[in-house]
Amino acid sequence: MRIPPRVITLGGTAALLSALLVGAPVTAAAADPSPASAAAYASSPAYAASSPHTLSSVASVGSICYSALPSQAHHTLDLIDAGGPFPYAQDGAVFQNREGVLPSRTTGYYHEYTVVTPGSSTRGARRIVTGSAVQDYYTADHYVSFDLVNHGC
Repeated sequence: MRIPPRVITLGGTAALLSALLVGAPVTAAAADPSPASAAAYASSPAYAASSPHTLSSVASVGSICYSALPSQAHHTLDLIDAGGPFPYAQDGAVFQNREGVLPSRTTGYYHEYTVVTPGSSTRGARRIVTGSAVQDYYTADHYVSFDLVNHGC
């Protein structure tokens, strides 16, 4: 299994970062990251005509401080940085983003990893999904919602 490299880059402009995080060209709607602007855009006729997603999918990507993640997520992120070994054969597989919750990217951009759930006899619902541009997303509800991990807090 090929594990995507985690590349750390410094610098860049707000527009570039916005384009990477939002996944689209920077527009007036994308430049204003407030929930109100996301809700306004998601309820607009232009959005409805161009996207199969609902308001809930637009509003379901939040953020979380690294320090607020469960300890098992810290362990998973450490394993990703080390290139493994991973506890499950599915770890490192391409995440298809079928739910459309994360920004749209080409196939192969996202990869998923299990965050062990204590007491669960299965993989459970918790995952880390990584993006090629050093984006880490955490989900505790099996892809219904995601939080972008802020490694600075």
